[in-house]
Amino acid sequence: MRAQVAAWRQAGERVVLVPTMGALHAGHLALIAHARAIGQRAVASIFVNPTQFGPNEDFSRYPRDVEADLGLLAGAGCDAAWTPEAETMYPDGYATRIEVSGLSEGLCGAYRPGHFSGVATVVTKLLNQVRPDIALFGEKDFQQLQVIRRAVRDLDLPFEIRGVPTVREADGLALSSRNRYLSAEERARAPRLHGVLTEIAAGVRDGGEAEPLLARGRAELEAAGFVPVQYLAVCDAETLAPLPRVEGPARVLAAAYLGRTRLIDNLPV
Repeated sequence: MRAQVAAWRQAGERVVLVPTMGALHAGHLALIAHARAIGQRAVASIFVNPTQFGPNEDFSRYPRDVEADLGLLAGAGCDAAWTPEAETMYPDGYATRIEVSGLSEGLCGAYRPGHFSGVATVVTKLLNQVRPDIALFGEKDFQQLQVIRRAVRDLDLPFEIRGVPTVREADGLALSSRNRYLSAEERARAPRLHGVLTEIAAGVRDGGEAEPLLARGRAELEAAGFVPVQYLAVCDAETLAPLPRVEGPARVLAAAYLGRTRLIDNLPV
């Protein structure tokens, strides 16, 4: 992988990496299309990273179909796929993890201890293995994006990290590999998450106080069957600190269960 990327870069071509855990959908393919638009070579990695899953999370049932994923990547014009095995990523004796304090501790971090350490570690390894010019991440996992940006900045890694807007279904539901877990009835209710976020974003953009808007939004989600609502928050877009009122770039973020499926989403303000 490094030899191929080095050859492309020596030829003056810009290389863009799209890290994935497979189970590819239109959101991933939009990232590949963006990679092709901003660089001469697009590379995707596929690795279901065990260190970012908690003991009671869905690592064992996370959808895996590498052959189908490779077909989608080829059809999208991806130039190369990097598909390391767990033994390559974490050989015997592996003992290093990256911790990003602050950004990792609230929101999803409060409910998934160790998750963002696993993310920061594996993404740092993927960046060093592939050595692209740019890496692309979807904004649906906005906290993840900010954690990765901070890790790359703090460790002086020579890679540019860019976020790409969330790709949605026509009814507003953010595309996710986990959407396939939803029953037909749950899928029909799932877009309400995006609807509530849209209403809160409009309210705080117009100068409204966050807390009453969040309380109403939480009640609406619970009434629609999202139980539990783990968090619903208005946060500073850079630091992810909670905001009582919006006076600059901000984000409305949520995580909630619909049946057995954990859905996350966010919108810019």
